[in-house]
Parts: sequence; structure tokens; C-alpha cells
Amino acid sequence: MKALFDRFDRLRLFALLLWALPFAALLPLGAFWLWQARYLSWWLAAMIACSAAGYGLQHWLLRRDRRLLAETATAPDPHWSPKAEDAWATVERLAEAARPEDWPLNDGGRLWTLGRNTLDAVARCHHPEQERPLLELTVPHTLLIIERASRDLRAAVTDHIPLSHRLTVGDLLRAWRWKDATERLVTIYRAGRLVVNPMDALLSEAWGHLRGQAYGQAWTETQRWLLREYVRKVGYYAIELYSGRLNLADDEPVAKATPASSTDMARAAAATAGTSEPLRIVVLGRANVGKSSLINALFGRLAAATDVLPDTTMGLTPYRLEREEMTAALIFDTPGCDTNLLSEKTLREAAMTTDLILWVCAAHRPDRQLDRLRLDALRDGFAERPDRRPPPVLIVVSHIDRLRPPREWQPPYDLLNPQGSKAMNIRAAVEAVAGDLAVPVATVIPVCLAENRTYNVDDALWAALLDQQDEAIKGRFLRCLNQRIREENWVLLRRQLANAGRWLLKLPGGRRIE
Repeated sequence: MKALFDRFDRLRLFALLLWALPFAALLPLGAFWLWQARYLSWWLAAMIACSAAGYGLQHWLLRRDRRLLAETATAPDPHWSPKAEDAWATVERLAEAARPEDWPLNDGGRLWTLGRNTLDAVARCHHPEQERPLLELTVPHTLLIIERASRDLRAAVTDHIPLSHRLTVGDLLRAWRWKDATERLVTIYRAGRLVVNPMDALLSEAWGHLRGQAYGQAWTETQRWLLREYVRKVGYYAIELYSGRLNLADDEPVAKATPASSTDMARAAAATAGTSEPLRIVVLGRANVGKSSLINALFGRLAAATDVLPDTTMGLTPYRLEREEMTAALIFDTPGCDTNLLSEKTLREAAMTTDLILWVCAAHRPDRQLDRLRLDALRDGFAERPDRRPPPVLIVVSHIDRLRPPREWQPPYDLLNPQGSKAMNIRAAVEAVAGDLAVPVATVIPVCLAENRTYNVDDALWAALLDQQDEAIKGRFLRCLNQRIREENWVLLRRQLANAGRWLLKLPGGRRIE
């Protein structure tokens, strides 16, 4: 401290004190006058009220800043698979546990450790069988994660930290270097003020404590936000990498038509319909429950062959479905799942490459054990593929016109408040199907597909399809992403082999390619 004072001219310091003395005397003299005029109690009450109001305002501002920071926090991508969502939950737990006192922002080594822990947590979610899953990360992708996370964190700091664009690394180092000396000077000043004017010093100390606590909380919140964003950014791009979305090229993944869908569109006489990937909707169910009739009703015209005999459909038959407000789709008619024309393996493969499933069952047939077995097999298959989103499943209950009384048919029917035996039986059938197939009642749509009796297709079923469209698009994105990953791996391998071959030919003794 003596060395610090030796840097200043003592006469200049004395002159500065003489200049400040009259202003410093205003506080004790003013307090003495208030005491003489018997206004001191009123002044104390006003000061306490203003201090409380200021303290409350500081806390409101702190909550506001906390809310604003929360709104700018990195969020998960809605197109992620269930496995990626589980990894993001782990990243969120790491971010919430990050505290400035444990991970100081001025310690680069600690921050690197925090980022490595985040990468390791994400890697462990995607490679739980590996003893050291972080070693599964390639060097180019490691550099890409650092590049993307640093870019986004820079933008976040610039946009949300005041004066960050003027703050230099040198400013931070100098502030940190003078921190201890400044605290000692402030301590001497506070002790001197306590000797000159004890009451004013005590009141100022109380107000300073409240103010410092509020500012300290704001600074702590900012530090905590920076740490959490750092963890989230690293975790986000690590998940993007392990999910296959973070490719080494700079282009963003798009839903480009896959080879399988291109072939199916050609079969559906829609080869010139575009190059984007359509939604893939598969219609499943037992034989003779109305699968082909359902497709015809969706088109509003005859598109699929129908017959009173089972097994009319001999294989997976695609049809191009385009209607207002719905993304272009391929809808597949299938043989009955209880026939030899559709094996369990084929059924599973078709479901794994689809984005939405329409399962048709007849309302007047109570034997639904086979439907439940097939649906459970599909659910098990999707559970084994956490890198894919399971497609939404809508249950279409057909032949509701055959429910008792069979001769009555006077739609529409209000199933929320059923009036009459027909409406009550339709509602009972919907609830029974939902229970037998273990699906929510809201996903069960009763329809009539009989000729000249088509009912509840253009309203309830189309509304349900449009409601599930966003979820189906997410599944389509992951399906196209997996295809792109396979294609990218082959392209990179061919390019690397070609470049390696050219390099070998340029070695001494090799034949140069002109």
C-alpha cells in the first residue's frame, strides 16, 4: 500500500482533500440540522423507503434480466431423435450444475475441462458400450465443434452483454490485476468515513450492502449464463455431430428425395412432381378392412383397386397424394397383415421407412389380437432405433355403418355427447379399439368408406392428418439425414482414395498422371 501512495504527489493529494472537505462536511452538517429541526426521523423514514424501493427495483431488474437471458438460451432442435433428446437432457443437467466459483471464466484450462466433460457426456449417450466414447470423435469433427460453438457464443456475447464489443482482453487483465489494491483502498476510505461521521457511514454501509448485493447477483447471473451457454453450445454441436447433421461441408441438410422415394414416385406416375422428398404414409391393417377404400376416399376418386375378396393388393403400391394444406406425400397400399403376401419382415421394413402410419381396423370385428401383436412388434422395432423418430400412428376404424342398429344411418354423429344408440355404439367401438390397441382415444378416427356413404374422411381424418403433419416432417428429416450420411461417407471415401492415389503416383518411382 505504501508503494501505491508513493506514486502520487502528497501535496497534490493534500490539495485534493482540502477541495473535497467542504463537500464532505455537507453530510454531517445536514444531519445535524435535520436533528435540530426534528426532521431527522422523517429523513430516515424517507431514506429507508427509497432504499427499499431501489432494492425492489434492483430485484425486479434482476428477474427481468434472468428472463431475457433464459429466452436467449440455446434450445434443442425439434428434429432431433429420441437418443439426441436424451443426450440434450444430460447437457442441460451439466449446464444447470455449472457454477462460476467452480469454473472461473478467467481460467482457460478449467473451461477446456468443462467443454471436454460436455463432449464426453454426449459421446457416452451415443456410444454407451465404449469405455472411452470421446475417442470415437474424429479430428475434423472436433475442430468443427469448436468452430461452431465459438461462433455462436461470440454472437450471443456481442448481442446480450453491454459494452462487450468495447471490452478487450487487456481490460479484463488490468481489472483483475488492480482488484486487490482497489479493495484495500475502499476499505481505508470506509474506515475513515466511519471516524468522521459514524451515523452517515453506517447508513451508507447498509445501502451499499444492498446495492452491492443486487449488482453482485446481476454479475453472478451473467457469469452463470455464460457458463451455461458455453456448455449448451458445445453440447448442441456435439449432438448435431453424433446425430449426423453436422457434416464437414457448409451446406445445411435438406429433405432431398431419396433413391427409394424417387423410384416410388416414378411408379406412381409422378416422376416430374419435384426433387424434394415426399412424406411416406403407409396404410396397414388386416385383409378386407377397407385399406384401399380409405385411399380412394382420401383421393376423392378411384385410385386403388378394391374388391369384396381379400388379397386384392399384391404388394406395396405407392400413390402420389397431393391436397391443399398438406405436404406432397406418397401413400402406400399394402396387403393384409394376416395374409402371406406381407411378411412380418416386410411390414417392419415398410414401417421403418415411413413417416406416418394409418392402421385400419373394422369396427364390427372384435378380434383385434393380431392387430395388437403387429403394432407391438412395430413399437419394439422403433424402440430399438432411438436414432429415428417413431412415426405417428392414426387408427382408422372403418365399417361404423354396420354397428347396431345396422339399418340406421343418419350422420353426422356427435361422439362427445352421443344421442341415440348408433352414436353411443360408435363411441363405444372407438373406446374399445383404443383400449385393445393401447393407443390414445384421440388418435382413433371412426369413418365410413361404403359407396355413397363416405363419412368423416374429409373432416375428422384430414384434420388428424394435418395435426400430425409436423411430427411426420420431423421423421422425414431424420430419414433423409440418414440417407445423406451414407452418401456423404461414400463420397468422402472415394475422394480420399483418389487423392491418396494421386499422391502415391507423384512419389519417386511412380508414374505421374498428366
